[in-house]
Amino acid sequence: MAPKVLLVTGVADHLGGRLAARLAANPDIDRVLGVDTRPPATGVPARVEFVAADIRNPRIAKVISSAKVDTVVHAAPRASVGPSRSAIKERNVIGTMQLLAACKRSPRLRKLVVKSTAEVYGASATSPAVFTEQDPLAGGRDREPAEIEAYVRGFARRRPDVALTTMRLAELIGPGVDTALARYFRLPVVPTVLGFDARVQLLHPQDAVAALERATVHDLPGVFNVGGDGVILLSQAVRRAGRVALPMLRAAIPAATKLVRGAAPVHFSPDLARLLNYGRVIDTTRLKTTFGFAPRWSTAAAFDDYVRTAHQEMSQ
Repeated sequence: MAPKVLLVTGVADHLGGRLAARLAANPDIDRVLGVDTRPPATGVPARVEFVAADIRNPRIAKVISSAKVDTVVHAAPRASVGPSRSAIKERNVIGTMQLLAACKRSPRLRKLVVKSTAEVYGASATSPAVFTEQDPLAGGRDREPAEIEAYVRGFARRRPDVALTTMRLAELIGPGVDTALARYFRLPVVPTVLGFDARVQLLHPQDAVAALERATVHDLPGVFNVGGDGVILLSQAVRRAGRVALPMLRAAIPAATKLVRGAAPVHFSPDLARLLNYGRVIDTTRLKTTFGFAPRWSTAAAFDDYVRTAHQEMSQ
């Protein structure tokens, strides 16, 4: 059953903003509230009621209560990279905790959709060839996505009456997406890990929005991997992007990218460094069978669309 009053977090980001716009266009949904600390750079979509709020503040509970929200889509978690990595990590974790606390106290809430990431599995020399939803999550210091999911599972135990859907997205790449990985492939000379050729699985932003929309308007509880069909080797991606690979030791890659003049800065999280070393592939069988969704864009097609858009932007 489609929600009637819906709240979407993280609408200032490309993915959250597009999702809120798609949901607002659904005539079966009465209200869509878009929450973020700042409005979208492209403007607030039609029928989306923008709420300037920080979900780390307990007052988010008042927003949910006063608007009589029955469905929450938590699309706010952002990649923790760059000079502000610690601050972003705090917003992700503390924001999730406060939002879940507000959801727990809301008697009207019947559905929660959480945008997670395939980063929860990590990437290492001992990783399986393909991760399934049943595989253990990564531990260690850089475990923010897994920590967020731990809080989500805690919420599920306290509110078993709420339909909970967790979507673990593969690496996003495509038009409108500005990530460390997208910037990495824009470097004229692309540092790669000497002796390794990682298998990478990608997800087009259109498919990410469509999958999250389906999770929101239908009752499909559970955990689902979301990624495009197929994989692409890192060496293939570099060639398809029209770039030149420069093999080197993994520890030297972050420093090497800073020496490239005229390129956007690439801030390497520990997970991105491991991804470029070992790669990561997720199984999407449950997405297609249980969830009932098949991405339109394969990994290769999503990457080619990113390259085409990047070339158009550079020629303007």
